[in-house]
Amino acid sequence: MRETPRTLFQKIWDAHTVATDDDGSALLYIDRHYLQDGSPRKFTLLADRGLPVRRPDLTFAVHDHYAPTLGGRLADVADADARQLLTDLSRHARENGIEIFELGDRRQGIIHVVGPELGISLPGTTIISSDSHTPTHGGLGAFAIGAGAGECAGVLATQCCWVARPKTMRVTVGGRLPQGTSAKDLALAVLARIGAGGAAGHAVEFAGEAIAALGVSGRLTLCNMIVESGARTGLIAPDETIYAYLEGRPYAPAGDAFDQAVARWSRLPTDPDAVFDRELGIDAATLGPMITWGTSPDQVVPVGDRVPDPAKAAGADQAAVWRAAQEYMGLAPGTPLEGLKVDRVFIGSCTNARLEDLREAAAVVRGRKAKIRAWVVPGSTAVRAAAEAEGLDRVFEEAGFEWRQSSCSMCVTQNGDKAEPGERCVSTTNRNFVGRQGAGARTHLASPALAAAAAVTGAITDVRRLMDGAI
Repeated sequence: MRETPRTLFQKIWDAHTVATDDDGSALLYIDRHYLQDGSPRKFTLLADRGLPVRRPDLTFAVHDHYAPTLGGRLADVADADARQLLTDLSRHARENGIEIFELGDRRQGIIHVVGPELGISLPGTTIISSDSHTPTHGGLGAFAIGAGAGECAGVLATQCCWVARPKTMRVTVGGRLPQGTSAKDLALAVLARIGAGGAAGHAVEFAGEAIAALGVSGRLTLCNMIVESGARTGLIAPDETIYAYLEGRPYAPAGDAFDQAVARWSRLPTDPDAVFDRELGIDAATLGPMITWGTSPDQVVPVGDRVPDPAKAAGADQAAVWRAAQEYMGLAPGTPLEGLKVDRVFIGSCTNARLEDLREAAAVVRGRKAKIRAWVVPGSTAVRAAAEAEGLDRVFEEAGFEWRQSSCSMCVTQNGDKAEPGERCVSTTNRNFVGRQGAGARTHLASPALAAAAAVTGAITDVRRLMDGAI
């Protein structure tokens, strides 16, 4: 009897289902559990019940949100509460036999950068963390989700978690991305198309020629950003690009075990006749550099466009949202985005702080000077070292950028890095919410290349004009 065709998501879900409920939810076995520096409460919940950590060997902890970008040591954490959170996580990890990548460790970094680069995140696995951008790891072909502290405490105790079964959606991107256009631009274009809640409750798979042409960094960026559509997770089928990336990584299978793993991973891609609940098609050739204008990641337009007029919104509710966003951002309807003066630039975060992202920005910066304050915060200590080995740090520093230590930094400001009230910041992060980068800060989300272009021109600028020598 012929098996029913299945999607990538369905294959991973089925392989990890321990039990099911009448509503379709399932108790899933969790292959990897990531802990960050806001995690001590989970250990308190276990201690209150007298429960041990069931699988410390499948649990990994990291210092990232509160990690300082100057100095990079625990002693450099100025805020006493933040320093205590970092200290507590290290203590809990050691007491429970959990491996931790803390400040001073060459493996330290943002967990959504560290997990893939160390080969801990693997195709076909289930991954959980209390960070909302955990779906980033889906770029390797994993089913990765964010969850609450209580759910994650349950995973610490049982290595399982009840998960509501998401619907499925496929975004097929044909053609090739044009010059000056990256995965971040594609991610923003998808958000503009489907909206902030447009994929709520879905596992979104990206497919098509343009996706297959992306490197690992671009795939991780797409799965990172799809969270902003309300999606439960994002996934991309593993292929030779992923296998080559993972081979030789410290925690990846080695030798014959790696060959066996590749054989398993090669069976993961969606079957040809598998059915999705929703389908969306995009022609990559029609895209260009994108940038947000408002206070939601879906409030985005091509860099050469203008701030939209609320009078042309789909309805009264959307018009009110647009007006509120424009008031906060200090922008009037019809204002051109290109040429808008900027106060600072931030290149970093789990969205765009990998080596490929830094190369993209450095290619724009090389031979130019920053006209405003600009920071580069690598996504991990290893990324920082690799960039320095290539001389990227010198490119940035000679241009007047600040080259800092690995951290989440200005993405969420928990370590004290922030923009000042009223400052306009072009940022490679994933969220432009009110106050996200500091009280009163005005954030425009963009690619590393577009952010770099803003830094060297002092204004929002179509990076293609720098690439072709027009500027």
